[in-house]
Amino acid sequence: MAPRELLFLLADVWMIAVGFTFGWKFIRNYGNYLLGLEWIIVATSGSNFFVYAAVGATEESPMYTLAFFFDQFSRSVGITLILVLGLMRVTHRYKPSVGTDVGVFAFATAVGLALLLFGERLGTGVAIFLIAVNVLTTLFLIYFSKRLWAIGAKGWAVGAGLATAAGCVIAWTYDFVHIPGDDEAHTLFYIGALSTWGFQMFTYYFAYRALHRHNESVGAEPDLREPSRADA
Repeated sequence: MAPRELLFLLADVWMIAVGFTFGWKFIRNYGNYLLGLEWIIVATSGSNFFVYAAVGATEESPMYTLAFFFDQFSRSVGITLILVLGLMRVTHRYKPSVGTDVGVFAFATAVGLALLLFGERLGTGVAIFLIAVNVLTTLFLIYFSKRLWAIGAKGWAVGAGLATAAGCVIAWTYDFVHIPGDDEAHTLFYIGALSTWGFQMFTYYFAYRALHRHNESVGAEPDLREPSRADA
């Protein structure tokens, strides 16, 4: 196995582990189904991607279609609208209803399917749309980092800022930049992308936890304190 292929698989395993681990923690410890399920969806996408790469499947494989759907799901609504609504639990004390949770995931599914079916016809319009929603999400994440800094969680504020910047670079590179020396499968790009997405999910979880604990300490949150075993 070539070094770049090994790095690709390690980056994917990293993202899968982070997504499943902290997705479950979001649900178990905070009852945040928006972030928890989105993290799990990203990890599921990574698992499908891992098998697709490991068996050397072609673009005619159903796994390729599934990978493309998951990609459009998360880039359009998942790590944009769903991420923002989920983080608003600690920035604005916003707790969506079950109907809202179901509705936003149904909307993300519809958008993902629409881009899967009609994305080629729309051409560069899809890429521009995905960049636009990333920019809007980035503005909120800058605010999120500022909130962390304001409560004294400066380490996580810096971490969230770096994760957001890296995610923004990946989003802009995705459709518009080809890394010199990369292969047809874009292995180098995906090493960076999978590592970054794992880093984002890891950092946003602990940043969320810091804001949640601050809100509890000032009486702005119900007592949903994370069990001590989760700190290990």
